[in-house]
Amino acid sequence: MDFGKNYSEHIVEKQRRIQTILERSEMDSVVIDAGKLVYMFQDDMTYPFKCNPLFKAWLPLIDNPNSWLILDGVSKPKLVFYQPVDFWHSVPKDPTDFWATEFEILKLTTVDDLQKFLPKDKSKSIYLGEFVDDAKKLGFTEINNKIALDYLHYHRAYKTAYEMDCLREANRIAVAGHKVAKAAFMSGASEFEIQLQYFRAISQSQSEVPYGTIIGLNQNAAILHYTTLERQAPKEIHSMLIDAGANYNGYASDITRTYAYEKNEFAELVSAMDKAQVELCNSYSVGESYTSAHLKSFDLIAGLLSDFKFINLSASEIVEKELVKPFYPHGLGHHLGLQVHDLGANLAADDGTMAEKPANHPHLRATRVLEAGMVYTCEPGLYFIDSLLSEVKESKNSKYMNWDKIESFKKFGGIRIEDNIILHESRNENITRECGLE
Repeated sequence: MDFGKNYSEHIVEKQRRIQTILERSEMDSVVIDAGKLVYMFQDDMTYPFKCNPLFKAWLPLIDNPNSWLILDGVSKPKLVFYQPVDFWHSVPKDPTDFWATEFEILKLTTVDDLQKFLPKDKSKSIYLGEFVDDAKKLGFTEINNKIALDYLHYHRAYKTAYEMDCLREANRIAVAGHKVAKAAFMSGASEFEIQLQYFRAISQSQSEVPYGTIIGLNQNAAILHYTTLERQAPKEIHSMLIDAGANYNGYASDITRTYAYEKNEFAELVSAMDKAQVELCNSYSVGESYTSAHLKSFDLIAGLLSDFKFINLSASEIVEKELVKPFYPHGLGHHLGLQVHDLGANLAADDGTMAEKPANHPHLRATRVLEAGMVYTCEPGLYFIDSLLSEVKESKNSKYMNWDKIESFKKFGGIRIEDNIILHESRNENITRECGLE
């Protein structure tokens, strides 16, 4: 993909944000480390490297620990590029990718020499990163400054054109994997086999994808973050829920689909949920709060619970008696970008003021006002979860529940359908479906 002008404008915007931070905090520079390899306890092996999101916001150098950025918002950004002399491991090549010309590149061959590249007056420099003890040893005193973090987290919600391109490509890659996974499911593959085929289709490994893939067959689809993955296919196959994304230049896609193995009433419920989900995606409106969008999803799920006779009440009565939550215990979605659950989704302003969560919806990952340039997921769900349903069974609302019908659907686990949406002033761009996933 040719990023060209979009990437240059991305750097201009990042520089502007650094200028604002330095003015507000009365500091001279911001220093960000990519992170370092961390060794497993009592072992000489490291955990998979995960780059600092504040670092990869600037450039797609996501696999080179011990690299650093030095920023003043005016001068050309400095990249301290770690390139050791090492015969045990592969050594990164000189940067020649599209982003390289935007940086002054300083080569670091040994970590012990890092100090000579850093600002001399550490008292006027903000360190942003995970390794606080290392930062203190280097002489930094202003570490993870709240003014800087609040500002960056708030403004990362507004995606540049370059970032939108990366998110579109992350969706395109994941969509290819989802299509292969569906075919594997319909052929009778196990959860583990489906995951292998998904990884092969997207050409990414388990440590490269942005989050652990969720592939639940039958009742396992009722476990919201199911990652166990059974090696053997069940004797009877009823359903599959796959929640899987991909990475592109450090940006994540996050996509979920649910499939019925046969044409039956569960398949009809999946189809109805899909229709409701598309309606929700299209209803996102610039200027409304994400809390409002979430409450709309409650009305739609209540309609499904009533229409399919799981609860012998009208949709409005189901909402009033709070009987949606046992079937739909999570929020409608979240911000998406450098992280799967991008930060800043609960901020009302760039000074750290929070957009408070409703008292009866404390689990929401997003509460701020929807604005153009933001990227959200839309992922309503409807599940048959024993622990939640047992609480209803013991309550005064038990009499409204069609328990025989509910019991017959437990073998399917549940449904979640999730797309990634870019909000524009004139439309909602459903990048998942525009990449060809229905």
